[in-house]
Amino acid sequence: MKFHELTAPAIAGIDRDRTLVLLPIAAVEQHGPHLPTGTDTIICGAVAEAVEARAPESVLLAPVYWLGASAHHLRFGATLTAELSTYVATLCELARPLLEDGFRRLIFLNGHGGNVDPLKVALRELQLEFPQSILSGASYWSIAEEVIASGLEGEDRFVGHACEFETSMIQHLRPELVDEFRRAHAGPWLPDVVEGLFVSRDMKQRTRAGCTGRPDLASAEKGAALFEGIVARVGVAVKAMLAEPIPD
Repeated sequence: MKFHELTAPAIAGIDRDRTLVLLPIAAVEQHGPHLPTGTDTIICGAVAEAVEARAPESVLLAPVYWLGASAHHLRFGATLTAELSTYVATLCELARPLLEDGFRRLIFLNGHGGNVDPLKVALRELQLEFPQSILSGASYWSIAEEVIASGLEGEDRFVGHACEFETSMIQHLRPELVDEFRRAHAGPWLPDVVEGLFVSRDMKQRTRAGCTGRPDLASAEKGAALFEGIVARVGVAVKAMLAEPIPD
């Protein structure tokens, strides 16, 4: 079920307790020299739509929310962003009308690294208001971590930025948007975790290329296999939240 394709009476007739609202959140920001600024939105939206298509009787899909917390990309330009406080408030405002309308199971499916921390804050705030609901959220890559690691070749076997993974996914989903002539090894880049410590660096401090890892190793074939594996794993997570007992 797609929220934006249903009538108000159709939505009113949905079984609140046995339906999970899937709310994809992403970003529009620079993705190096070779990928479109909408990379996160394209990937997260495609994953969410595929998950809904496999369980349309129990998943209510909200439209993908494309604005993210992307201030750490601003120095590269080609980036749209919300302030952190605004973003936390917006996530609460996206979920609140659904919860007030009686839906009791919700997943924020995240597709952008900068959204991770504000997402957790928003869930904490919402839980205080709606203690009789199941409120959850995660990045699709944390749900499908093993699938992603096993499907990559480069040293960085995780989701970076315009990396081997994201490039493969866009080659699979929207190949016409990839600038193949600019796709290259990203060169050295700095991590944001050192000895267990989070180090606050913006993207320009982390990489001169605006991307990370080995986009030169990407392929549409990898993207297709990764996409199927991710959709399957997110589907498992959805089933788990549908099976969770509603809090008293």
